[in-house]
Amino acid sequence: MSAGAIFVWEMLGTSVLVLLGTAVVANHVLRNTLGNGAGFLFITIGWAFAVFTGASIANPTGAHINPAVTIGVAVSGQMDWADVPIYFAGQMVGGVLGAVLCWLTYKLQFDNHPEPENTLGIFSTGPQIPHKAWNLVTEFIGTFVLVAWILLTPAAEPGPNGVPVFGNAALGYAGVSFVVLVIGTSLGGPTGYAINPARDLGPRIAYAFLLPIRGKGDANWGYSWVPVVGPLAGGSAAALLYLAVNNLS
Repeated sequence: MSAGAIFVWEMLGTSVLVLLGTAVVANHVLRNTLGNGAGFLFITIGWAFAVFTGASIANPTGAHINPAVTIGVAVSGQMDWADVPIYFAGQMVGGVLGAVLCWLTYKLQFDNHPEPENTLGIFSTGPQIPHKAWNLVTEFIGTFVLVAWILLTPAAEPGPNGVPVFGNAALGYAGVSFVVLVIGTSLGGPTGYAINPARDLGPRIAYAFLLPIRGKGDANWGYSWVPVVGPLAGGSAAALLYLAVNNLS
């Protein structure tokens, strides 16, 4: 696949992921919406199916839509390292575009929100108890679970009498969505489970430099590296586990 095609498919998939994911948070947070105050479970379900939708769109490139997945696939030896920057670029641009589309969708609600200074959380994550080292651990663990599941889940294989054995592969991208859902409900409480640098940094950049939200707060740049480094490290560690397990056989 050409570099241009990789960029476009990853951009499209990530933009839809971020659009739907940030929009479900906006629906919960902003006043004068039908989902106002719907709660954390509402958000985690929305993000899970945002992953399903975005991944389905980005199928031609393997549906990474997440730099942590890309780095995991590269470390595990399943893709060319030369393609990694192209995946990253498409994912980051998609993250910015998805955030802009979310703002456009809820423009009137943003204009009438009584606490515009507290709207960063619609677009990017933040810790409930700020402590960068432990916040980093949380993001590492959540992403490790996600990427390990992706890498270790068996693919479909030929079975007896020519009948394929699908296992978890039959779930397709829905399986990844279920994993994201349980990560959100179980591990997402401390930091908001970014588990995806593009999903966090892209919207943070859009919030800081592109979105004309009157009275908005700052982008919390001091924390912004945590949901980038933690997921990249977690994805890399999951790939090392994949390599170690495969070397046992």
